Amino acid sequence: MSKLKIALLQLTPTGTIKGNLEKGITTCKEAKSQGADIALFPEMFSIGYDIYDPHAEEWTAHSIPADDDFVQSFGRLSAELDMAIGITFLEKHDLKPLNTLVLFDRYGRQAMKYSKVHTCDFSAEAALSSGDGFKVCDLDTVHGMVKVGAMICFDREFPESARILMLKGAEIVLAPNACPMEINRLSALRTRAYENMIAVATCNYPDTVPDCNGHSTIFDGIAWLRDEPGVRDMCILEADGSEGIFTAGIDLAMLRDYRDNEVMGDNYRKPWAYSDLTANP
Repeated sequence: MSKLKIALLQLTPTGTIKGNLEKGITTCKEAKSQGADIALFPEMFSIGYDIYDPHAEEWTAHSIPADDDFVQSFGRLSAELDMAIGITFLEKHDLKPLNTLVLFDRYGRQAMKYSKVHTCDFSAEAALSSGDGFKVCDLDTVHGMVKVGAMICFDREFPESARILMLKGAEIVLAPNACPMEINRLSALRTRAYENMIAVATCNYPDTVPDCNGHSTIFDGIAWLRDEPGVRDMCILEADGSEGIFTAGIDLAMLRDYRDNEVMGDNYRKPWAYSDLTANP
């Protein structure tokens, strides 16, 4: 059985939007040559997540609309390569900019646009607006339709993010990232995959980028198999700290069989007991 191959583009930014566009296009072509079905960039790749200037107006000035050539070039490239691409950028917005992912399908059509809900308001991201909710799309792939959701960096620290995506039917969650992926954050990603029976693909910047360390990962969400004793490692990919393209394949048939027959996810939840989660503080 063939697998849905995801390429995590763990890239060092060039320092300019034009340079990032050119590097991104070249890297996507390399990912396709490696057999990728989906290519994912790290968080806010248009400006390389360079938001550390103390004056927010200087970096927010580099926000671009979703119809900007930087974004749409990857739509055209998706169609050219017959490969889905998840491109990230600082999106121009009426109030404050958004931290956004656009996923183009293999025909170059926009399948999903998601903006980060849990912005890091304790730091530079206080200069951003939050997105309006979690999104799941039907992604047309050579393996058929796949339910794909998204969360961005700090979103993964909140179990509600992945839970809502699971409830909306997500099978695979794409997670652009920009921070040190140490053991606790990696453990949280493993837990998001385990408790929701979803595959989670996280793309980080390499250790050449300040406050990042690579270690992009894919957890396939399958903790055990009925025909095999014991548990298995859901981590099917963990990159090192270097710059590069890191790929792994999701066995969709195995994941769907697991979701149909195991006890996690939505199978035994008790929503009537969760009202405190939505009560006003």
